[in-house]
Amino acid sequence: MKPQASRDSLINLLLPLALILGLVLLLSLNIEGTGEAKETTPLETWLKVIVGYLAAGTEIAAAVVIGGAVIRGIAAYLRLLFSRSKQHFDATEGVRLQLGRVLALGLEFTVASDILRTAVAPTRQDILNLGAIVLLRTLLNYFLEREIQQGEQRRLPEPELDRSIR
Repeated sequence: MKPQASRDSLINLLLPLALILGLVLLLSLNIEGTGEAKETTPLETWLKVIVGYLAAGTEIAAAVVIGGAVIRGIAAYLRLLFSRSKQHFDATEGVRLQLGRVLALGLEFTVASDILRTAVAPTRQDILNLGAIVLLRTLLNYFLEREIQQGEQRRLPEPELDRSIR
C-alpha cells in the first residue's frame, strides 16, 4: 500500500503545480490579431446575442446559488453561536463544509458561463483567455474539493474509524 500512497502524494503535488504553470503560460501569451476585420453574418450576430443572455443567466444563477448558501451559512452559524451546544466546533465545521460544496457548484456555473461567452466565433485570444480562466477556476475547485474531503474525513466519528481498521 506504500507505493499507492506515495503515488497519490506525488499526484497531489504535481497536479496543482502543472495547473499553476499552465495558467502562467496562458496568461503570458498574447496573440495579436492579423488586423483584418472579420465580417459577421446576421445569424452569428443573433447567436452572440442569445448566447450573451444565456451566459448572463448562468452568472445570475451562480450568484443566486452562492448568495443563498452564504445567507443560509450565516443563519446556521448564528443559530450555533447563540445555542448552548457543546459541539460548536463540529457544527461550525459542518457549516463550513456545506458552504464549500456550494462554492464548488458556483464555480462550475461560472466556468459554464465563460464557455458560453466564447462559444460563438472565438478568436485565438478569446480561447487563450478562456483557457486561463478555466484553468484558474479548476485550480480553485481542486483545492476546494480537497479541503472538503479532508474536512469530511475529520468529521468521521472515531468508532467508525476503529471498526474499519479491524
